[in-house]
Amino acid sequence: MMSHMTTPQHVDSANTPISVAYLIAGAGGMYCGSCMRDNRVVAKLKSLGYDVTLIPLYTPIRTDETDVSEHHVHYGGINVFLQQKSAIFRHTPWFMDRLLDAPSLLRGVGRLAAKTRAEDVGALTVSVLEGSHGAQRKELKKLIAHLKKMSPTLVHLPNLMFVGMANELKKALGVPVICSLAGEDVFMDALPENHRDRCFSLVREGAGYIDGYISPTSYYAQHAATHFGIPTERIHQTVMGIAVDDFPQAQPIDAPFTVGYLARICPEKGLANLAEAFALLCQSRPNSRLRIAGYLGGADQPYWNEIESFLHKKKLTSQVDFLGEVDRAGKLSMLQSLHVLSTPTTYAEAKGFYILEALACGVPVIQPRHGAFPEILTATGGGLLYRPGDTQALATALIELHDNPAKRKAMGDAGREAVANSYTDDLMATQTWSIYASIVKQARGA
Repeated sequence: MMSHMTTPQHVDSANTPISVAYLIAGAGGMYCGSCMRDNRVVAKLKSLGYDVTLIPLYTPIRTDETDVSEHHVHYGGINVFLQQKSAIFRHTPWFMDRLLDAPSLLRGVGRLAAKTRAEDVGALTVSVLEGSHGAQRKELKKLIAHLKKMSPTLVHLPNLMFVGMANELKKALGVPVICSLAGEDVFMDALPENHRDRCFSLVREGAGYIDGYISPTSYYAQHAATHFGIPTERIHQTVMGIAVDDFPQAQPIDAPFTVGYLARICPEKGLANLAEAFALLCQSRPNSRLRIAGYLGGADQPYWNEIESFLHKKKLTSQVDFLGEVDRAGKLSMLQSLHVLSTPTTYAEAKGFYILEALACGVPVIQPRHGAFPEILTATGGGLLYRPGDTQALATALIELHDNPAKRKAMGDAGREAVANSYTDDLMATQTWSIYASIVKQARGA
């Protein structure tokens, strides 16, 4: 049976010494919700005195907080790609590989890699999942050599696409291995059918070597168990947590009514739907404004061009601010200026950290009724839900909050209080460590 949130417990070194190697997958130079969550939980654990090391894979991570990860990147994206393409690079000396793992070099190519669509990297995904039988077996050996020097008592994998290394890690290190559940279905479902089927098979095979999984929401815990065939009795849930003290109370001016969008500019995040709903809002409430913040990659430029063209035809360009990718100060400034935030994803979101960030500022949200959003908004009372894909319903919800400042304030206040009490990084960290302690204790037969 799926376990619920674990009661935090501190474990002293006298009875159960624990050191954790926490692997984190960089996102090609972009801000990434999973990276930001992983960095935050490790930063908080470190501040509480726990022994945990954050080890980046593929590329250096990018976060709008202090980066607490190691300098050296393992499974460097350039080496992984070259080893996939040519057998020559599977046998080059390790010292040569390290030159290509330089963080400065990986940062330079990271955003080029981010343009690659899921359907183009099916073979590479399969190969990494094949672990010691894949083209990147040398990378696995190098990672194991590094981990042996650390002597961790537990290894934490970043997502299901790395479960293929669990067997070799357990054999080499003799320690339990756990894995985050991080919304992998969106990527893996988009792979070509032959690669997708092979990936799902490898994930199920790898489950035999995973001692536990950690999900950020109850929704995704249940979905991942069904979707990937993961044993439910090994799935744990921790709260999503943010550094709540960093988020000041929003203080938007009375007018114009300002709607915000905070996510990557891509079809999956639903900005086009929000633009259409905003146009409907402006038909009857013309004194409104839309503020858009998020990374725009080259592959998604045509999508953004279509949105710009639509807004131009509707004569709304003067009412839209495109802020691009924002740093932490820019994000906080934007959130403080909003009356409401909406990121109407077209897929069922596993997490939604931007929702917590908006609520932490007292900004109510309007989200589609799918994925983790009903769970978060039911728990916080911080916004409205509407039927997914229904642009008119989204516009109606925007009008409702436009016309009812008291309701906006009540929802914003409820959301801010709920996040401050129940979605903190302290809770996330202590619950995570309690899961580690339980799994290590079980592995030791204690």
